[in-house]
Amino acid sequence: MSNSDLKEKMKKFEIMINTADDKLAQELISSDASFYTPASPEPLYGGKGYLSVVHWMRTGFSDVQWHIEEMVEENNKVAVRWILTGTHDGEFLGVKPTGIKIKTTVMNMYYFNNDGKITNDIAAEGMIGILRPLGLSK
Repeated sequence: MSNSDLKEKMKKFEIMINTADDKLAQELISSDASFYTPASPEPLYGGKGYLSVVHWMRTGFSDVQWHIEEMVEENNKVAVRWILTGTHDGEFLGVKPTGIKIKTTVMNMYYFNNDGKITNDIAAEGMIGILRPLGLSK
């Protein structure tokens, strides 16, 4: 895939995670793609699995949004620096709602197959940017 194709896919992906659009998830994510997250001790698969992480985040931050801040594309791989924002208005990891507004940077690497679908997502440890404002980490 060309770099411009990868960039276009990631712009759609941004829409998908911010709207939890199942149709876009099925279009963009391979059904056998596996994802490891703090939301589940077992891997999650495909678009539905990926969206389950979005829904998990929304239980604690109903207005959570991810915005692409920077992106580098090469050889069916994309590195993205996201800005994640949200308001802690629901229970999250056992912490009652605080009303705290968060803004943090999250880094991810996405791998695409020859069909143009995401097969893997490796996340940097961006969770600390969520836990620290809630008093769950120093």
